[in-house]
Amino acid sequence: MDIASVDELLTTTRSVRKRLDLNRPVGRDVILECLRIAMQAPTASNAQDWRWLVITDADKRAAIAEIYGSIGAEYLAQVAATESDPQTRRVYASALSLTETLASVPVHVIPCLQRRFDDGDRLVAASAWASIIPAGWSFLLALRSRGLGSVWTTMHLAKEQEVAELLGIPDTVTQAALFPVAYTIGTDFRPASRPPPETVTYWNSWGER
Repeated sequence: MDIASVDELLTTTRSVRKRLDLNRPVGRDVILECLRIAMQAPTASNAQDWRWLVITDADKRAAIAEIYGSIGAEYLAQVAATESDPQTRRVYASALSLTETLASVPVHVIPCLQRRFDDGDRLVAASAWASIIPAGWSFLLALRSRGLGSVWTTMHLAKEQEVAELLGIPDTVTQAALFPVAYTIGTDFRPASRPPPETVTYWNSWGER
């Protein structure tokens, strides 16, 4: 295994919003290839209960984008204008830009779990998320390695039922995220600014370094 290549993939898979190519088609085959890789991720109790809803229909993408914008556009505009930290402000501005272009992103992917866990049981919920999050991240990594990009968004979940009705998702299914997928404009992504691990890591007891 080429550790340098793996490390580059892991450290440069960014949340891509502004550098999504809205004009280049994304074929079904590449999506299925990335999903095939994603489904190799660990799944709690070997449930394999992830399901993937891929939306390429322009009208449905526009409807999803309208719901998405109705939830977040005003909020994101406000925080982008008032956030004091430059890096965080750029993130909010980027997120705001996605509300304006989401309808034009050629593919939307909604990772789902074929179950509900709304009863508040923390163990059940943790097990469920442990099944879909590794698979979702593997999907994003597979996209990156093929010159595509995306961003893990959850804003539409504030109106999950509206999206479910739009797409015919049964009420026994949980939507986990929304991935807007496109080829990226350029591939020269860099690691983000993060604190040294020593500053956020404790050993044996909380607060002990």
